[in-house]
Amino acid sequence: MKVLLSAYSCQPNRGSEPGVGWNVATELSRSHHVWVITQPENQPMIERAIAQKNQPNLHFVYYDLPYCLRWWRKELRGMRLHYYLWQLAIHPVVRKLHQQFAFDVAQHITFVKYSAPSLLCLLPIPFIWGPVGGGEDAPLPFRKQFPLRGKIFELLRNLARALAERDPLVRLTARRATVAQATTPETARRLLSLGASSVRLCSEVGLSDDDINALAQPLPPRQPPTFISLGRLVSWKGFHLGLQAFAHAGLRQAEYWIVGDGPERARLQSLASNLRILDRVRFWGALPRQDALSKLQQSIALVHPSLHDSGGWVCVEAMATGRPVICLDLGGPGTQVTHDTGIKIPAHTPGQAARDLAHAMVRFVNDPELRSRALQSGQKLVREQYRWQTRCNSYSNLYRDVVDQWQGRFGARSPAADRCIADIEMEKQALP
Repeated sequence: MKVLLSAYSCQPNRGSEPGVGWNVATELSRSHHVWVITQPENQPMIERAIAQKNQPNLHFVYYDLPYCLRWWRKELRGMRLHYYLWQLAIHPVVRKLHQQFAFDVAQHITFVKYSAPSLLCLLPIPFIWGPVGGGEDAPLPFRKQFPLRGKIFELLRNLARALAERDPLVRLTARRATVAQATTPETARRLLSLGASSVRLCSEVGLSDDDINALAQPLPPRQPPTFISLGRLVSWKGFHLGLQAFAHAGLRQAEYWIVGDGPERARLQSLASNLRILDRVRFWGALPRQDALSKLQQSIALVHPSLHDSGGWVCVEAMATGRPVICLDLGGPGTQVTHDTGIKIPAHTPGQAARDLAHAMVRFVNDPELRSRALQSGQKLVREQYRWQTRCNSYSNLYRDVVDQWQGRFGARSPAADRCIADIEMEKQALP
């Protein structure tokens, strides 16, 4: 098929959003002719990667807003507004591309957020929105414990989403999506309320075979037993719950590593001191990805008490290393972690969550068989469900479904169907 992707964020050899755009595009190009519209700032990295590997089915189109509409964007500052305007401005570009190449299907890939429109939905072909996320909330009892900075962030986040859900263009995107893919059940409910007629759950997370093989290299856990948490040190990541749980567990011979940086670092260090565990807690700060993953491979388990996480990339990376995951049963991690790959903690109250997290820590220290089962199950789950090849094979199946659905609904064949019929006729003529 001829596939058009919208990937505002798309860079090779990166994780998170940039990695989603790049890996989906490159993997799909193994089976389809793929066009990707993205930002010019991604071009140098993309062109270098393409020059190293022949990918004749992969084509990039670079577009940016006029200078008068982008001069104020400096790195992360102004990105949200730039992203929103970019989604509107690319419509005439993709319309011309469709007139030239007659795409069979269009898909919005990045950003993975439901709170902004994608005008790919206006093209006269099947449109797949997402996977998109962002519909998750920190439970109210947990928000009450946030410092003022965290409470203000949650208030502004909720206000932004409320405005987005009243945006007629966001509602148009939802209504015109042939299929809307949500990263979590919470986002799925929001997509349905926006008017999406067909909503499916689909994680944004994927790993390349190279990453999976590298993470699977056996490394014995260090002694003393070490738990680890990775991520930005912000309130909603829940690292304060991890510290409270570690103190409550009373594991005198264990350590707790925290990898990452952010505005909550001083508060977390003060909390560790007040809990009298500072001598057994190591704050590593922000580390390069490979160094962070090396620390993960040395741990006994990942502690991930995030309160509203759409993706949960680090949980999948932990399972790829064979390390069990201790997380709250919320958002992306709640859909990724299984009974065999870790322990999911119900999130009723902060006190209950901290106690249950502590109990899980004690179990993994005292039960080597439990850790061994998690190692085998986690790596098996990642290879079966979170390889980019597996993820994009499911997209290919979805493309076939929506093209057939489109044909049945509008009584017209897609460009792919026309080409298929033409190929069959040529084969018939070639028969003796």
